[in-house]
Amino acid sequence: MNEMLALFWPWLIGGLLGVVFYGGLWWTVKQCVSSPRAGLWFSGSLLLRMGIALAGFYWVGGGQWQRLLPCLLGFIMARLLVAFLLRPGQAWLAKPSEKKPGKPTQESRHAP
Repeated sequence: MNEMLALFWPWLIGGLLGVVFYGGLWWTVKQCVSSPRAGLWFSGSLLLRMGIALAGFYWVGGGQWQRLLPCLLGFIMARLLVAFLLRPGQAWLAKPSEKKPGKPTQESRHAP
């Protein structure tokens, strides 16, 4: 039981690192849509997110690969969780639409 608890904390911290990493990526993409300096946003965000993730993995691992495996598992599980929660069509993420649902917009027309 004590060994399971010893592996639970790296898994949990890996999950938190994953939520910060992938949640930060989602936030960056939302910011870059309307920004004239999207490259700067992506570069800065990548450096910050990678720095946090690598420092977290280094801290959790502490020189023991056995603790890195559950941390990596938590990181990957967080990616799946963030992708599930932020998938397109989520009602709680959608902005109210000002377009009329019956009329096609310029973007939705196809070339002849």
